[in-house]
Amino acid sequence: MSINLKYISSYPEDIQGQVEKLIKQEKLKDFLLNKYPMPHHIGNDNQLREFTIAIKNQFLKKSQPLSKVCFDGKIHVINNALGLHSYVTRAHGGKLKSKNEIRVASMFKNTPLEFLQMIVVHELAHIKEREHNKAFYKLCEHMLPNYHQLEFDLRLYLTQVEHDGPLYKISAN
Repeated sequence: MSINLKYISSYPEDIQGQVEKLIKQEKLKDFLLNKYPMPHHIGNDNQLREFTIAIKNQFLKKSQPLSKVCFDGKIHVINNALGLHSYVTRAHGGKLKSKNEIRVASMFKNTPLEFLQMIVVHELAHIKEREHNKAFYKLCEHMLPNYHQLEFDLRLYLTQVEHDGPLYKISAN
């Protein structure tokens, strides 16, 4: 049986081998639950907006305001998108208006807070740095010092979800 490791395909073969071993031994879920025992409780767009603005105000006070922050059920992780930052410029009444929007894939409503924070930091970093370059990742690390570890763990989580389903039961709220 071949195990699909698309979320960690760019990592070294030894890392992929360790993950594959955890999956075959059915220990990846336990590994993740031990490290991240609870999902966050940010369940709607207003709470996500407050969470995102708090991070933005701490690290990017002078950047343009966010016009929209929401969970988006149309974002598919299959396309390697965890969230989207869009910078839209429109001509309106002879003036150019620009808007920063952040959308987070709805599947992240039921994940650990650390994963949601990593995604929000990633999308906020795009306000200052459009490309995934050295400056972009340096900004991510400034806002979230363990950014790279969380990104890797999130990739493990996505592998787990694809292989064996979600870690957490979806609450009735």
